Amino acid sequence: MQRAKRDDRDRLEQRNRRLRRALVCAAAVPAVLITAACSSDSGDSKPKSDGTSASSPAGDSASPSASSSPTVAPAAYKTLPDACKALSKKTLGDMVPKADSSGKKGSSDEPSSRASCSWSSLSNNGVKGSQFRWLNVSLLRFDSDTTRGSGNAQAHTYFTNQVKDAQSVGGAKNAKVVPVSGTGDEATSVRYDLSKKEGLFKQETLVARAENVVVTLDYNGAGLAGDKTPDPEDLAKSAEKALKEAVASVSAANSGSGSGGSSAGSSTKPSGSASASAGSKKS
Repeated sequence: MQRAKRDDRDRLEQRNRRLRRALVCAAAVPAVLITAACSSDSGDSKPKSDGTSASSPAGDSASPSASSSPTVAPAAYKTLPDACKALSKKTLGDMVPKADSSGKKGSSDEPSSRASCSWSSLSNNGVKGSQFRWLNVSLLRFDSDTTRGSGNAQAHTYFTNQVKDAQSVGGAKNAKVVPVSGTGDEATSVRYDLSKKEGLFKQETLVARAENVVVTLDYNGAGLAGDKTPDPEDLAKSAEKALKEAVASVSAANSGSGSGGSSAGSSTKPSGSASASAGSKKS
């Protein structure tokens, strides 16, 4: 049991390190070099007898202006919800029934850019053994920047890397990658089995992008001390429902409609958001 929790904490710490590296690497991108081309007349620039210059017609005092700075579409979402309140108490009660619903907040949280929360549950079934569940929700928000690109484009890149990372876990078996519909702008589920000393763990890692925010949800379970292994289909259904709820909480946090969990399954974007942001949803 303790080893299972420790393994989950190690996996989470590895993800946090990758997250920090992503932010540092993004900030290290060299600034875009902007060259302003100024055109000039090849004619005589000496003053004419009427006091005007050949290259500057009389009465025209406008000088060539430098090229305007490049712009990117503004990020749709400006803040993140409290990750520990991104899921309703009912959802937590179904997925991690013995966990403290307040959850454990991530140690490296920065409310405006990244947030995470985890829950652990151990249901003791007496001589039949026990059921272990672990749930973690992580959110990462990207700002638009002329040197790094739109928030949507950065989020798409991170989304892709998160899915790849979930498929490359050491010791994972029977991996299955499934697209998730109706959740944000893009979403994918990665399912696999992982054998540990305590027993066979069924793992669900789901990643979704909603505009410039990436939501990663990890959910695993195991039957310990002789209890039966959880049904992966049941875990998958619960995880997908929770993912929709977490994505909805991002929209709610940015629309002033309250905390997450109240609009589960909704992928509504904030009104006036940059959903029409120069095709960045396909970035």
